[in-house]
Amino acid sequence: MSTLTFPGSLPSPANDCEQLHKAFQGWGTNEGLIISVLAHRPAAHRREIRRAYAEIYGEDLLKALDKELTRDFERAVLLWVLDAAERDAVLANEVVRKWSPGNRVLIEIAVARTADELFAAKRAYQARFKRSLEEDVAAHTNGDFRKLLVPLVSSYRYEGSEVNTSLAKSEAQMLHEKIKSKDYNHEEVIRILTTRSKAQLLATFNDYKNQFGNPINKDLKSDPKNEFLSVLRAIIRCITCPERYLEKVIRLAINKMGTDEGSLTRVITTRAEVDMKQIKELYHKRNSVTLYRAVKKDTTGDYEDFLLALIGHDDA
Repeated sequence: MSTLTFPGSLPSPANDCEQLHKAFQGWGTNEGLIISVLAHRPAAHRREIRRAYAEIYGEDLLKALDKELTRDFERAVLLWVLDAAERDAVLANEVVRKWSPGNRVLIEIAVARTADELFAAKRAYQARFKRSLEEDVAAHTNGDFRKLLVPLVSSYRYEGSEVNTSLAKSEAQMLHEKIKSKDYNHEEVIRILTTRSKAQLLATFNDYKNQFGNPINKDLKSDPKNEFLSVLRAIIRCITCPERYLEKVIRLAINKMGTDEGSLTRVITTRAEVDMKQIKELYHKRNSVTLYRAVKKDTTGDYEDFLLALIGHDDA
C-alpha cells in the first residue's frame, strides 16, 4: 500500500505548475513549496503537472528542477517526477553502464515488478536510450552473470495463481540435484528461476523445503564469497517476499558507516506508491524503530523532508 498523503481536493495541474514556477523565482529556491506540491500528488497527477508545465512555460519540468536543486535532494525529486517505467529505465541504464556483480538493481527491476511493469520499463528504455535493455545487459555483463541476467530481464512471467503441483515437486528435485552437485549455473536452474510464474516458484520452493529439510536459500549459502550464489539468493528472496527484500536494502543503506543515499532514494521513490506501508511495518518489526525515525536520524535538510513526506508519519 501507498504511504502518500494528498489534499482532500487536488489542485489543478495548472495551479500546481504556477506554485512550482513561483518556487523557482527570486534569489533562492523555495524547496519547501516544491516538496509540498510534488510529494503530495499521485503519479497520474504528477504526469499532468509535467505536461502542463511544458505547455505553459515552454520548458520540461525536469530541466527546471535540475537547474534549481542539488545533490541528494535533486536526485530524489527528479526520480520521483519520472513515470515509474521511465524511472526504472533510468535506474537500469545507470547500473548496466557501471555494472558489477554486487549490484542488485537489475534484480529489483526484473523481479520485484509485475510482468507488465517490467515490459513498460523495457519500452521506456528503448524510447529513451535507442537500445534494448536486453542488448545492454548482454553487452556489459559476462560469463554466468550474462547467462542469468539476460533471460531474467527478458522474461514476461505469467501472473496468475494457478500452480502445477507435480511440476513444483519435479523442479524442486531438479534444483536440489543441481545445488547438491554445485552446478549452480546449469541452464535448468536458470530456466526455472527466470521463466516460471511467481506462484509456481513459491510452490517449488515450499516443495524443496518439505522434501529436503532446508529452505533453498540456505542450501545456496555453501560459499558466502561466491557472487553468483548471492545473485541467485537475491532473486529467490525477491520472488518470495519483495517487501522483506527491500526492507533489508533500506536497513543496510541506513545501518552502514555513512548512509547509502543511492539505495535509500531508489527504494523510497520506487515503492512509496506500491508497498511502502508493508516495508515500513517490516522495518519496524525487524529493527524496533520506525522507518520514519530512522530516515530522520540519517538524513538532513530538504532531502530528509522530501523522503519523510514520501514515507509518511509513523501513524500514516
